[in-house]
Amino acid sequence: MPSPPNPPLPRAARRSALAAVLATALLSSLTACGTTADASDGKTVTVTVGYQSKTINTVTAGTLLRSLGSFERELRAQGKRDGKTYKVVWQDYATGAPITAQMVAGKVDIGSMGDFPLLINAARGTQLRAPTRLVSVTGYNLRGALNTIVTAPGSRLRALSDLRGKKVSSSVGSASDGTLVRALQRAGIDPEQDIHKLNQQPAVGASALQSGSVDALSQFVAWPGLLAFQGKAQALYDGGALGLPTFHGVTVRGGFADRHPAVVKAFLAAQRDATRSLQAHPVDAAQRVAKATGLPPEVVYLYNGAGGIATFDPTLKPQLVAALKKNVSVLRAAKLTGPVDVGSFVDDHYLRQSYGSGYAKALRSTAHPSADEVWLRGEDRTHSFDSPGALLRFVAAHHGAVRATYVADTTTGTRWFADRSVWVRDGARLLPFATPATAAAWTRRHHGAHTVGYAAAWKQAR
Repeated sequence: MPSPPNPPLPRAARRSALAAVLATALLSSLTACGTTADASDGKTVTVTVGYQSKTINTVTAGTLLRSLGSFERELRAQGKRDGKTYKVVWQDYATGAPITAQMVAGKVDIGSMGDFPLLINAARGTQLRAPTRLVSVTGYNLRGALNTIVTAPGSRLRALSDLRGKKVSSSVGSASDGTLVRALQRAGIDPEQDIHKLNQQPAVGASALQSGSVDALSQFVAWPGLLAFQGKAQALYDGGALGLPTFHGVTVRGGFADRHPAVVKAFLAAQRDATRSLQAHPVDAAQRVAKATGLPPEVVYLYNGAGGIATFDPTLKPQLVAALKKNVSVLRAAKLTGPVDVGSFVDDHYLRQSYGSGYAKALRSTAHPSADEVWLRGEDRTHSFDSPGALLRFVAAHHGAVRATYVADTTTGTRWFADRSVWVRDGARLLPFATPATAAAWTRRHHGAHTVGYAAAWKQAR
């Protein structure tokens, strides 16, 4: 296990350290040996795709797309039309920051990352005269539930107010850090002065939580679900309580797109194909992604399954673009970026060409509430239920054969594991909540309502 992290730095020192890290990454990319990603001799075009295999909200532009071979098939078809040979190079990264560094250095052509890193991508591209464009979305959640703050199992921390004076691990500049900042501000807590924030990569933060070096961890998909599934964390704050959209998207180098528009169109066609495949075969898609990443299939399905936390849809919806504009102020307040012209960064004309007349309808479509589900051992499908009570009765009848259970938080609608949820008995109803805070809010408002354990819940539901 990694050594415990050093004590948190003062705010000014943290910002200086982050700026130094970003500058070093960029300098390394600019001075690295080799040719640019856009290697073309007129007949052969090499396309380098930067993706995040374990950030499973990007799978339709990364892990799943790669496993399906959709992009390569589209490029072979394009090659038959224009007589060129296309080669795809896939490069896997842990976060969006190194993808941005490689893109502005001309070494990655197409990349996928979260909404806050996308803004840094746009700002760096403009600053270094290597502009990038946001051309599609991978997965989104209109309420913000892709980001979660978790604590260690059995922690006495029950609400955001309990974080005052505590050590919290987060990846500064990430979407999950944006959730942390906004959530604390809503709770009347200064995210710079009232907590001790440690800027850590997700894996480091997860280890710090386990070792007790930090009191809480704010992270993006799939870390919170993974740690909860493993019994190493419990949800403290559901990002869905913010009610602010969060998403991941695809960005391309502007110069590359101008020289090879057919490649961008091929990528988006392949992404749409991967999206349709995920929606038609969600369990198979979860198993494919699990095999490629080493993540448990049950965790992948929590986020990417039918009605999972993430909705996969490439269209650049107005709600998401509006959220992106609001995010600029958060990054500027943290001195992580200057002004960002979101309007010039967002470019949906490639998608409009791909969809044709169907784009307007697709743009208006959003996710529908998901059914509760149970995944039994030895089965390649899930069982759906229209109420938590029906799910609990099924669990009781199949106790010992259950692989995973998924329910939606009663107030935020965020999907979570049923056996990791907080259950409330309210009259004849048994209701699930992702966090103790949302459960407590319900019991305060409903006389006689009280919490019960998961085992007691499914026994009482029989």
